Amino acid sequence: MPELPEVETVRRGLALKMSGRRILQAELRRPDLRRPFPAALAARLDGALIGAVGRRGKYILIELDSNGLLLLHLGMSGRVTAGSAALPDAPHDHVVLRLDDGTVIRFNDPRRFGLLDYVKRGEEGQHPLLAGLGPEPLEDEFNSGYLAEALAGKMTPIKSALLDQRIVAGLGNIYACEALFRAGISPRRLAASIGRGRAERLVGGIRSVLSEAIEAGGSSLRNYVQADGELGYFQHRWAVYGHEGEPCPGCLCGGAVRRIVQSGRSTFFCATRQR
Repeated sequence: MPELPEVETVRRGLALKMSGRRILQAELRRPDLRRPFPAALAARLDGALIGAVGRRGKYILIELDSNGLLLLHLGMSGRVTAGSAALPDAPHDHVVLRLDDGTVIRFNDPRRFGLLDYVKRGEEGQHPLLAGLGPEPLEDEFNSGYLAEALAGKMTPIKSALLDQRIVAGLGNIYACEALFRAGISPRRLAASIGRGRAERLVGGIRSVLSEAIEAGGSSLRNYVQADGELGYFQHRWAVYGHEGEPCPGCLCGGAVRRIVQSGRSTFFCATRQR
């Protein structure tokens, strides 16, 4: 599933192509993705003026006219691209928006785990998918004091805690592994044992890996592409994720990258470097 860097990269690409434009035609080629589309969604989209394109966690929020928001989630296999009308349709182009300058926005989702919803502006904070989200990891609210307090008393592994969207929004499996490596913290360490010092290192690791991944256009794994159709390339800079058995890039004493399974997901780390 695309994580914060991929969603943020897509958001930036869509903002360049969509903000200030008007939707001339909205074509919904099926009644649902992960869940049914809201009633009359196509009618609400037809003719709508697009404002800012924002993000909350792994969700994209597109302003429509004066009081609407289109809530979009890519799911496991979704991609949203902004291209020319001359480009042919592809299988699984389930939602197509034609803009007033000829740009065509295509939401392609082979596995149909993505979603679209319509929200009144100002009420997005109460939406069931957004209401419980924790702070954004690249904003000031997410700091070592907050993280240490949020983790206090949690008797789950820190890696699992970081995937809890109520603690920090947008972080997923790949970047949790990479951030823990940068911070030198074992993914098996109990979250409750992360004091202020380790929390400070972890916040720094999270911020740095997310910022670098966004700069690199995200990590292209399976279906993910940027809004212009180009691949991201941060996957070439992963230190541990996907590198089981390879030498740890941060060790001088011969450590190797290990893989374990936590909560049904692969975790990659170096037991020598990460404590």
